[in-house]
Amino acid sequence: MASSGVDLLLVSVGSDLPYLTGYQAMPLERLTMLIVPSEGEATLVIPRLEAPRVHEHPDVFSLRPWNETDDPIAIVASLVGRPRVAAVGDTMWARFLVDLLGHWSSDQTQYVRGTVVMNELRMRKDAAEIAALQAAGAAADRVATQLQGGEIELVGRSEAAVSADISARLLAEGHDVVNFAIVAAGANAASPHHHASEQVIADGDLVLCDFGGTMAGYCSDITRCVSLGEPQPPVAEAYAVLYAAQAAGVAAGVIGAECQDVDRAARRVITDAGFGEYFIHRTGHGIGMEAHEDPYMVEGNSLPIAAGHAFSVEPGIYVPGAWGMRLEDIVVATDGGPLPMNSVNHDLVVLG
Repeated sequence: MASSGVDLLLVSVGSDLPYLTGYQAMPLERLTMLIVPSEGEATLVIPRLEAPRVHEHPDVFSLRPWNETDDPIAIVASLVGRPRVAAVGDTMWARFLVDLLGHWSSDQTQYVRGTVVMNELRMRKDAAEIAALQAAGAAADRVATQLQGGEIELVGRSEAAVSADISARLLAEGHDVVNFAIVAAGANAASPHHHASEQVIADGDLVLCDFGGTMAGYCSDITRCVSLGEPQPPVAEAYAVLYAAQAAGVAAGVIGAECQDVDRAARRVITDAGFGEYFIHRTGHGIGMEAHEDPYMVEGNSLPIAAGHAFSVEPGIYVPGAWGMRLEDIVVATDGGPLPMNSVNHDLVVLG
């Protein structure tokens, strides 16, 4: 905070709060806010009915419960005076910021994004966080292995039914929450974020499955494709390109490289093979307590990759009206090179 010129950090709902305090706030209209001044003690302002859920850490922050008839924003303002620069968490509800402006107008207080304080902390995963990502990745791998091994029935079932099946298996493998389970067959896979539908999966389909969840506070995210029968030559050739592009992206994710270098390495392979127009998204996103967080592997992001940065490498090729494919792993940058959180087979597995 001192190096960023920030006098006060305000953290409300979202992942920054449990990262700093261990407490996951419910997304209520009642204000929960951690107040962290650049000098002095931190205070967690919280509805009194929620206070019993907080595991207190008096050496880290004090607790300030408020009653139903109190004005919690006024309490926040009274605790710290008028800051010169206040950093506000990205996921704070607008209603709380608007109410704060009634106490600290923008003429008197400069408001900046809390990322100026939190990003450097959150992006660099420590050993315990990496271990949590490895455990979540291994659990997702076990589900992907079941998919590739034919244990998850595909033909004759709807995408939605398979999505529900994958979700149940993620939970059975130790995830606490399923964040998403994309199942897209045939032409539907040309939409990267396709919502699993009632379309019935058929022999001959190329099926894209992208799924992940949260396990002990940290996220998994993996994508694998399977072919229901031998793929047509154009599909097999495109997948060989995708395989090489994903490997190139992983290899580029070394300490000291720029984030955009990962995107460039994967995209170059796809573009050189003539599929450039069909790769329509960035190559990767950071991951940790959130499925998508900094750093992002995208052209224009010159941030140097540092030890502990965790991110996806997930190039894709999407041909509208025909088929789509994506291959995704999570990796962590280490002194020994990119450390994969996923190791399940990267081939286009043929089932049936």
